[in-house]
Amino acid sequence: MKKIGKPKYKRIMIKLSGQALADESGFGISPAAVHNMAMQVKEVKELGVDVVIVIGGGNIFRGEQGSQQGIDRTTGDYMGMLATIINSLALQDALEKLGIPTRVQSAIATIQVAEPFIRRRAIRHLEKGRIVIFAGGTGNPYFSTDTAAALRANEVGAEVILKATKVDGVYDNDPQKDPNAKKYIRVTYSEALQKRLKVMDATAFAMCQDNKMPIIVFNIFKPHNLKRVVMGGGVGTIVAG
Repeated sequence: MKKIGKPKYKRIMIKLSGQALADESGFGISPAAVHNMAMQVKEVKELGVDVVIVIGGGNIFRGEQGSQQGIDRTTGDYMGMLATIINSLALQDALEKLGIPTRVQSAIATIQVAEPFIRRRAIRHLEKGRIVIFAGGTGNPYFSTDTAAALRANEVGAEVILKATKVDGVYDNDPQKDPNAKKYIRVTYSEALQKRLKVMDATAFAMCQDNKMPIIVFNIFKPHNLKRVVMGGGVGTIVAG
C-alpha cells in the first residue's frame, strides 16, 4: 500500500468564487457544483487540516455591477454580502450531508441562519474539528470578499490562502485568450505588483504582503486539485515573499 504523506499545511483559508457553486452559465446555485466543492473540501478535512472558507456572491449579485446599472453602490454591496450568506448556507448544507460539522459566521447580523463573527469562537470551532465558513464579506461596503479572505485568514492564524479559480495559476496574460501566455510557478509580492498580475484586489494583496501570508492560485475545477495543493503537490502558482 502506498504511504500517504503529511499535509504541508495545518490550517488553510479557501477563497471560493460564487461561480464555483453555479452552473455552466456562472449564475445561480447548482446542487451538483455545490456537492463537488464539498467533496473536495471533505478530502482535505479528512487529512486533519483545519479549514476556513470565504465564498463570493457573484453568481447571485455583484455590488459593483449593480452600481453601474443605477443601484446605489453601498446598497449594492450589502446585497452582495447577503448573496455570500446564501452561498455559505448552501455549502454548509452540502458539507453536513457528508458528515462534516460546519459553522457559518456572518459579518452582518443574520442570527436566525448564521452566528455572528467572533474570532475566539471561530478558533474554538476549528479546535473542535469543525469547518468555519465566513459569510457577509468584511461587513463593510467597498471591500471585496478577497479582502475578507485575507482579513479572516490572518485573524484565525491560517498558514496560506488557497485562491480557487478556473485557471491553473497566475499568467502574464489571459490564457483563455492568449495561447502563448506564460504561467508563473512562483512569484513574489513585488513582482506581482510590478507586473500588474491580477492575483487579488489591491487591498487584499497589500494585507497579505504586510503579514507575509502566502497565496496559492489554482484550478479548483480539476478533480482532487485542492488535496494536491494541501499536500504540496506543486499545483498552481505560489505568491509569497
